Amino acid sequence: MADIYSLISATRLREWLNDNDEIALFDVREAGEFGEGHPFFAIPLPYSRLELDIGRLAPRRSVRIVLLDAGTDDEAIARRAAGRLHALGYTRLHVVEGGVRGWDAAGYTLFKGVNVPSKTFGELVEHAYGTPHISAADLASRQAEGAPLILLDGRTVEEHRKMTIPGAVSCPNGELPFRFGELVGDPHTPVVIHCAGRTRSIIGAQLLRSFGVPNPVIALENGTQGWALAGLDLEHGSTRRYPDSVDERAASEARDRAAVLAARFALATLDRHAAQAWLDADDRTTYLLDVRSAAEFAQDGVPAAVHAPGGQLLQATDQTIGVRRARVLLVDHDGVRAPVIATWLVQLGIETAMVAAQDARALQVRAAPPEAPQAAADDLLIDADGLRKLRGETNVYPVDLRASVEYRKGHPTGARWSIRPTLVAALSDADRSGRVVLLAESAGVAALAALDLRDAGFNDVSIARDGLGTFREAGYAIESTPAIPADHERIDYLFFVHDRHEGNLDAARAYLAWETGLIAQCAPDELQHFRIDAQPSRADTLAELIRS
Repeated sequence: MADIYSLISATRLREWLNDNDEIALFDVREAGEFGEGHPFFAIPLPYSRLELDIGRLAPRRSVRIVLLDAGTDDEAIARRAAGRLHALGYTRLHVVEGGVRGWDAAGYTLFKGVNVPSKTFGELVEHAYGTPHISAADLASRQAEGAPLILLDGRTVEEHRKMTIPGAVSCPNGELPFRFGELVGDPHTPVVIHCAGRTRSIIGAQLLRSFGVPNPVIALENGTQGWALAGLDLEHGSTRRYPDSVDERAASEARDRAAVLAARFALATLDRHAAQAWLDADDRTTYLLDVRSAAEFAQDGVPAAVHAPGGQLLQATDQTIGVRRARVLLVDHDGVRAPVIATWLVQLGIETAMVAAQDARALQVRAAPPEAPQAAADDLLIDADGLRKLRGETNVYPVDLRASVEYRKGHPTGARWSIRPTLVAALSDADRSGRVVLLAESAGVAALAALDLRDAGFNDVSIARDGLGTFREAGYAIESTPAIPADHERIDYLFFVHDRHEGNLDAARAYLAWETGLIAQCAPDELQHFRIDAQPSRADTLAELIRS
């Protein structure tokens, strides 16, 4: 495969991360491995989903791509991934010699956790802007006193429903500037933004402060975890959320504020021709994104755009923008959300412009890489009747590709657990002429695994049409195995402070210490990519908030 990819050193990769060309650094290990340590700018692209996600993360097939794995077995997974990407038409492929071990051996930091650049950005924003915060104890005291206060949860509606601070109303950060006038009637009422930890509290509060709302706005220090650490009870099952409609007066005020902010950041709105030129450029990657709510996108989203809710786009940028130094084009439907989110993307170091929705409707994006044909191969599917016919036959190997936590809860008796990068090894004792039946949460994931099996000599591979449900319908016994697979085999599961939201206060403390310590772990060349423009905003202090 020497003609498909080149092998590069960690030092060369570091140089490339700091040059002026686009680069996509994809860590092809699974989620559990990635979260235990990865380079600062690595994008998670697990091999188990490689062909399914690459087109979204790296739509331009001539972009420079660097693949990183654990560095074991001569970079076996990264090399295999390079071959798969080459088959999809990607032309500039490189593999890091020694993988993350090589990166570590070169003296470079491996960062635990996920969404590290976005969370580091949140910490930098707090330092640069001096975003004020309130402790859980002080907030609880104000609530007990009945003091005027509006508490908003800047996370997703689903996260809010799972757990929230008592009395909070769900309004994801990306919706805050557009919905604020409907949620907050009195311009003097203090507003507190919370999340589960730190980043979205800080970004949500500072977003509104920079937006210029008249109210005092402050972040809840350490979010729901700080609340739990203070010995306070969380609320579960809340259905409170922002209103769907915004009246014209509130919308007009929001547009005026957004226009001032856009002018401050010199944001450009491209016409249809200029926007299409961005998308057509052979030497640049451009992401066309709609930052509104899922319901709005489903109702009238631009066909060429990708849905990326604004708050989550800032919180988990690496889940949408896979290419460093790429451009972002935001579809502007209301004159508020797109420009506000654009100002924060610019501060993240991302070149960003806008295009009006009516102009965006005529835009065309480059053709996505062809999906691996195996990912849609209906002839691999087997239904319950087919499974019944296999009962009692020898050399039938059911393999469960679902999340390891789901396997532990329940799987067909006798099925082994595996995941694409370890699948062939997991079947090392199997007869290659036997029948392998895969069950997964998606047919695409199973089909990619089937592709690897066929390359390894397994020619009789099927996929259960409805996953575990097909086995149940066929009458197979289902068993649970709380300790199988063993923890060390569960490369899909991130154990790092995994139970911080389930009552493990030590894990919550460790997580918050990790988050506040991110900046200190960074090298200057990792921090230099941010472009935080912290002009003075209204300097509310905690004392001012409590007096109000």
